[in-house]
Amino acid sequence: MSNHKHQDRIERVVDLAAPVARVWKAITDHKEFGEWFRVRLDNPFVVGTTTTGAITYPGYEHMKWESITEEMDHERLFVFSWPPSAVDPDTEYDNDAKVRVEFRLEPTEQGTRLTIIESGFHHFPESKRLEVLRSNTEGWDIQARNIVAYVK
Repeated sequence: MSNHKHQDRIERVVDLAAPVARVWKAITDHKEFGEWFRVRLDNPFVVGTTTTGAITYPGYEHMKWESITEEMDHERLFVFSWPPSAVDPDTEYDNDAKVRVEFRLEPTEQGTRLTIIESGFHHFPESKRLEVLRSNTEGWDIQARNIVAYVK
């Protein structure tokens, strides 16, 4: 358990039986992203802007979505960040505190290798970090299965 104490990232590698163009659309089109990720987004992902919405995943409907799109390198890299206060509203965070999510796409013979990296957990107080890491690790396991099913 103590080996997670200083962990700052979650990484998942998913091999998809779909071409890169299809996976890119599934992760960067806000309506498609919402379908498999289970979130209703109010506006598209645009670099430098905030995307808002509401989580639709059962049990998490009370949570709001807020992300800032940081990078979009067509069919290679999509990055957004979210504020730690989204899951921990009772703690005051610095304005620059953020959790970063990267989607890296690589073509393979069978389709696409999608690497998902979430980092920035060091912003959470130590007393909450393990709980957030566990929850988000479980969440990415679910989301990895969701995108596999979605792009088939």
